Amino acid sequence: MWRSRESRFDVASAISKGARDYQEDAIVSDFPIGSDTGFLVLADGMGGHAAGDVSSKLVLTEVYGELKFQLADPDAFEAEAPAILREIANIANDSISSHVAHHPEAEGMGATLVVPVIMENRLYWLSVGDSPLYLFRQGKLKQLNEDHSMAPQIDLMVKSGLLDADAALDHPDRNCLTSVMMGERIPKVDCPEQPFELSEGDIIVCSSDGLQFLTDAQIERVLNKNRRKSASEIAEILLNELGKLDDPDQDNIAFSVIKVNDATATPASERMRRQTMAKAANVGDSGHVFEPDQIRAVNTGK
Repeated sequence: MWRSRESRFDVASAISKGARDYQEDAIVSDFPIGSDTGFLVLADGMGGHAAGDVSSKLVLTEVYGELKFQLADPDAFEAEAPAILREIANIANDSISSHVAHHPEAEGMGATLVVPVIMENRLYWLSVGDSPLYLFRQGKLKQLNEDHSMAPQIDLMVKSGLLDADAALDHPDRNCLTSVMMGERIPKVDCPEQPFELSEGDIIVCSSDGLQFLTDAQIERVLNKNRRKSASEIAEILLNELGKLDDPDQDNIAFSVIKVNDATATPASERMRRQTMAKAANVGDSGHVFEPDQIRAVNTGK
């Protein structure tokens, strides 16, 4: 799936320690020039120095390596994308379990994970935790993936009149995670069975929760004002806006900006034919398609 040297996706990433003494976020993107396919891996570690930074790097390394291998055959990947993404999350989760088994002092380490994969105009993703995957389209910003923290429940209490809006913003449980990767059972995994269809002009922002020191309204204003600029310029402006806050509690920051310059796609009938052929290639002698193991999922907080 290769095109001309013109870039279908304009991608830029930014990372900062914020006001913290060490970096627990890890991020990597892979969008080859001329390719119709690209992906991003972002992990936000927990567990402090020598634990949180290690867990995020473990998860990022495992996911990147596995996904790079799987995407060597894009049609085969897309034929089983959600199952493959879930299995890759299992492998990364197991890497944390293995590390803790050999380093008992690291017990309690963990990481959130968000992995967007774009194939032509189709966006697949897997996420665990509270790292947001935003879509900016026609002047409006919305979060695509689930927020595995207490924030949605607290916001629902506000809508129901059970809690004051100001109290909700500073609620002590707001950032408590309801799902995270810690080497045990992952309580919740967000991985839609069908891809989200992208349009030309869309902007994807995938970030750790450090970007959320800016409100959604502030992020939306920045994107509206600068939507015609390059991804690298937008990333720099977002980072500068966080710096202007001068918040002594600013968390680590890691995010990528992905501008969709071309949303053309192979006809659905041709894609289905390719995927059927790719799926058939995975059938064993018994005639059964080999499916990934079921998710081993875990309990936690951040």
